[in-house]
Amino acid sequence: MKLALWQTAPTNGRIEAGFDALCMQVQAAASAGANLLLAPELFLPGYNRPDLHATLAQPLDGEWMGRLREVAARTGCGICLGWAERDGAAVHNAATTIGPDGAILGHYRKIQLYGAMEQASFAPGDRLCAPFRLEGLRVSMLVCYDIEFPGHAAALSRAGIDLILVPTANPVGFEHVPRRLVPARAHESDATVAYANLAGAEGDVTFGGLSVIAGPDGEPLASAGARGDALLIVDLAATASIPSRLRSGGGRDYRPALK
Repeated sequence: MKLALWQTAPTNGRIEAGFDALCMQVQAAASAGANLLLAPELFLPGYNRPDLHATLAQPLDGEWMGRLREVAARTGCGICLGWAERDGAAVHNAATTIGPDGAILGHYRKIQLYGAMEQASFAPGDRLCAPFRLEGLRVSMLVCYDIEFPGHAAALSRAGIDLILVPTANPVGFEHVPRRLVPARAHESDATVAYANLAGAEGDVTFGGLSVIAGPDGEPLASAGARGDALLIVDLAATASIPSRLRSGGGRDYRPALK
């Protein structure tokens, strides 16, 4: 499987411009042979736009998902991105993965809402994303702050996940997350973790980039800088060459201490 990761500036409420940019990147990823493009958290309608979260949020069967499914089917490249989902009166910080044929493969609502803005805008999710298959891999999703909690990644690891997709909106000042925590989660989980961040300012928040695809040995397969757009494309078959001695044996060797 070839995975593409897109680091980009925030949409900041510019829905049509966001769609235009996303379509260009999906086409570029498809031309490079990628099976899936991963985009950041709340790409639609924007992360630091609490004024738009409730007013623009859409249901899973709404226009946004319909357009994205058409793009995926037309290009033959799947899409995973973060967006504001409406479900009745509730609004969720959600992530959805669409397959290369346009089918919805997985849907997830962020469990660990970060800070006052997210907690005011969104209702928290209450369950992990059910594993789904893509190009022979078992895949699931988390969103941003979720990956900082070892228990969530560990639960996915116990489910036999090969790849964790993480749309994120990580601000400047939290560089330890992509540099240390994401690789640690990948190693602990014996899985690849793809962490797609925003870069640039949206209102009074500046995002820190440093998007990364970390392999099961905790080493980066590809990474982006702290500023500007980037399109990373990685053939995940490379993880098959990681020596077993460099992969975590925690799932096999762990012995809990007596209470």
